Amino acid sequence: MSHRNNYTIQVALIVALGGFVWGFDATVISGAVPFIQKYFGLQGDRGDFLLGLAVSCLGWGVLGGTAVAGWFSDRFGRKNVLITTAVFFTGSALLSALTTNFAVFVFSRILGGIAVGGAILIAPVYIAEISPPQLRGSMVSLNQLMIVLGISASFFSNYFLLEVGDNNWRWMLGMDAIPAALYFLLLFAVPESPRWLFGKGHADRAKEILIKACGEAQAEDELRNIRQSFGEQAPRVSVSGLFSKKMRFVMIIALVIAFFQQITGINAIFYYLPTIFAQAGGGTNAAFKQAVLVGLVNLAMTFVAIRFVDRLGRKPLLVIGAAGMAVSLLTCSWAFHDSSYQLTEKSFVVLKDNKVPESLIAELKNVESKVFGTDKAFLADLDHKIGAERLKPYRDALVSAGLSIRAQLVLFAIIGFVASFAISLGPVMWVLLSEIFPNQYRGMAISLAGFWNSAVSASVTFIFPWELSHFGSAGTFLGYGLMAAAALVFVLLFIPETKGKTLEELEGMLMRDA
Repeated sequence: MSHRNNYTIQVALIVALGGFVWGFDATVISGAVPFIQKYFGLQGDRGDFLLGLAVSCLGWGVLGGTAVAGWFSDRFGRKNVLITTAVFFTGSALLSALTTNFAVFVFSRILGGIAVGGAILIAPVYIAEISPPQLRGSMVSLNQLMIVLGISASFFSNYFLLEVGDNNWRWMLGMDAIPAALYFLLLFAVPESPRWLFGKGHADRAKEILIKACGEAQAEDELRNIRQSFGEQAPRVSVSGLFSKKMRFVMIIALVIAFFQQITGINAIFYYLPTIFAQAGGGTNAAFKQAVLVGLVNLAMTFVAIRFVDRLGRKPLLVIGAAGMAVSLLTCSWAFHDSSYQLTEKSFVVLKDNKVPESLIAELKNVESKVFGTDKAFLADLDHKIGAERLKPYRDALVSAGLSIRAQLVLFAIIGFVASFAISLGPVMWVLLSEIFPNQYRGMAISLAGFWNSAVSASVTFIFPWELSHFGSAGTFLGYGLMAAAALVFVLLFIPETKGKTLEELEGMLMRDA
């Protein structure tokens, strides 16, 4: 590997560290869910609403971040926006860990979401703009690798902090401040994006950075292409330009692929992963262990994506991944549909593991054991015999304890879904978004696509507790599976192959296609 490639990789790794921070920040809430639910008293229908808000508020913050990050990055530079995200990440982690007020907790998570919105958009753009074409797919995928590392690290951290006491959720959330502060410091060592510098009239500085990144000969070629790209476009860039006839094809690709990445439920599943596994019949410790396993699979398959995104190409990975996601989600739906609910001796062990009072467990042991086809019928019977108010704080634990299901099938299906996502829609969508937009529109266009992606993500995450309550796990996963199948059809019909082409070549190709 050449010295120039080493330089590009080092810079890309530093910028991609923001992905680690936001991956950790986004999924660390999964471990805190049962504890903040208890701490803030989030029970019943209102509790479902507030719990959905507590988990999804980061996603609503992302909307704000994505709405302005592209514009700020075009005006003030990619690097300055990334430094700002590092400050917000640190403040969010500390505030969410220390607050005793639910409204402040929600605000702190929104603050972190704003940081996520900036990092998720600008990091891949920066990396794409500094990387040579033959490395661009792998370099941009480093950002996804760091996201996945952050997700895995949060699952490990949550598992090891599980037994630190009543304030374990505070430690879980506060741990993100450490990598966030490191990210802030390291960003001062990276240069500004050469394409942004050129657009601001600093051609000499842009050339210096490109020479470091890809060598003098290739830097000259890159500068010639950049100069031609900027020279062929009108100097004024407006939002209306994103919806012009020549941009129509590109925007359809961006907005639809951004929709499918989130409507298939990846963030809802990650944010509630221990809860899902607990609902599949396991205790708290087992659920957290299984979440760690899923995180490791996610990490391993992201390495596979990085290895093959510049070899096989973007489209083959999307086809393989979307097909795997659809099969896995539909399998998970069938497993939950084929389940039943009944109190057994194993149920009482699970209830004890979930810290249900011994006195209540003793009463439940005296209840006549019946088999029910749905959790609603199961809980209604117990409410009638024990009392709804008394059982209200333990409804989730009762559903988990009474469920009879092919738990291993659920685990394998979730693993299959995450593995398929990790080699396809996870990293490849961001590679595509960093490639397909014209130079002058890139910041604004990726902001719009990211805003839409975040809106879908926040909505899916917000309604997930409500979906589980009203449609059950089977119906929820069935919906996700059908969306994954629709994503496969869209990829087959509309997604172009972009590997091996310069950003300026792609611009000419896609604009002509329009």
